Amino acid sequence: MKHITFYLDFISPYAYLAFEQLPDALAGTSYSVGYKPVLFAGLLKHHGQLGPAEIAPKRDWTYRQVLWLAHTLGIPLQMPASHPFNPLPLLRLSLACSPEAEPGQPSRYVCESIFRHVWRGGADAADVSRLAALAQALVPQQQQGRERDDQVKAQLKKNTEDAIAKGVFGVPMFAVDDKLFWGLDALPMLRGYLLGEPWFEGEDWKNACQVAVGVSRRSE
Repeated sequence: MKHITFYLDFISPYAYLAFEQLPDALAGTSYSVGYKPVLFAGLLKHHGQLGPAEIAPKRDWTYRQVLWLAHTLGIPLQMPASHPFNPLPLLRLSLACSPEAEPGQPSRYVCESIFRHVWRGGADAADVSRLAALAQALVPQQQQGRERDDQVKAQLKKNTEDAIAKGVFGVPMFAVDDKLFWGLDALPMLRGYLLGEPWFEGEDWKNACQVAVGVSRRSE
């Protein structure tokens, strides 16, 4: 059985769609999943990038595409009242619900509750009263104690730093063995790997990272 680490941020509609699609996409394969929330903005900052919602024409296209993808996949999705929003309260809530035996890795139930809070119904994902209601609904899942808030903040930082160290640059991203698969559209590729397709041991995978850089705008 292969273990998948699913890097996610609740701000990403692609992460939401991948989360919902994962069971169908990988049906018939043998795997387990650990869900690891990270701060997408931290990944972008590290790699010197803007997010899709920070570039006006790309923002419009992104929202249209995710609505189309949701439509074609049969996954309920309504854009929240505003986007992007500050995802820190949601990320920290998810980590506060992590079991002590697996810090930094909330259950699928917790992730599903938070993703659907954001991406179903069209309400404001950052609304204070809605956040309070969500936190109250997840109370049975949460760790208790005065030091919890500091521990949760440190865990989010650690998750994000560990992800960067492993080569994670965006969400959703799936890590299996020594391989990374990025994006909703990588689910068929991930499935192929889990099924043991020999291509993944061939020259195409190995040599893709050996292509020479012809020009770099960063050096100009």
